[in-house]
Amino acid sequence: QVQLVESGGGLVQTGGSLRLSCAASGSIVSIYQMAWYRQAPGKQRELVAAITNGESINYADSVKGRFTISRDIAKNTVYLQMNSLKPEDTAVYSCYAGGVLRYGSGRSNYWGQGTQVTVSS
Repeated sequence: QVQLVESGGGLVQTGGSLRLSCAASGSIVSIYQMAWYRQAPGKQRELVAAITNGESINYADSVKGRFTISRDIAKNTVYLQMNSLKPEDTAVYSCYAGGVLRYGSGRSNYWGQGTQVTVSS
């Protein structure tokens, strides 16, 4: 089975920064896309940022210019650097790995358990 382990969430004041990390493990050959989603209370889950193994990157309009996604393909790890945080960024941030190819298996998609990010005003 594939595990996604997230770290880096926490409480920060408006204007502060946090860096999220997500490491995938479990006999992985390759991962097509890694992404961060978030879900605030009472709202639907939304894509924050995504990056493919070809380094194609996509951001939600609300985070462009403030957040930066990057990945270490060799370590199967994705990062999200979040700067100039706002109270509206408060949410549970979840890591997603899409098109994961494992030894002896086809491609599947996986989710992490989520990490809380709280931005105080």
